[in-house]
Amino acid sequence: MMDIHQIIEKLPHRYPFLLVDRVLEIEKGVSITGLKNVSINEPFFPGHFPHRPVMPGVLMLEALAQVSALLAFETMGAEVDPDVVVYFVGIDGARFKRPVEPGDQLILRSKLERNKAGIYKFNCTAHVGQELAVQADLMCTMRKV
Repeated sequence: MMDIHQIIEKLPHRYPFLLVDRVLEIEKGVSITGLKNVSINEPFFPGHFPHRPVMPGVLMLEALAQVSALLAFETMGAEVDPDVVVYFVGIDGARFKRPVEPGDQLILRSKLERNKAGIYKFNCTAHVGQELAVQADLMCTMRKV
């Protein structure tokens, strides 16, 4: 389990782009479950969309990438290095199944599928309650800047 203070120690993201509020469980090298509380106060809602606010799909994928990065850092036993950035190298099979609205709690799950030659592949899902909101396979790598 990680609270917001521990997440901030691990991820370089900050408001308004930090999209993980808590880690509920983590098994190093295997999987992670986190959550994002979706509030009407999110900075993207006034423009997406004023008449029916929904969380942009790319931000749901970013939230999944952030929990995946937390899993990778925990697996490696690595601390945040200001000279290292985690980059997307691929997103496969992204499917959006339901809109995510203010008041929803997005449960973020990521499973480490493989780590080969510095490329991490994760199988990810996000749910609201029992309903699948998004699923995707994410690939990322870490590079010095």
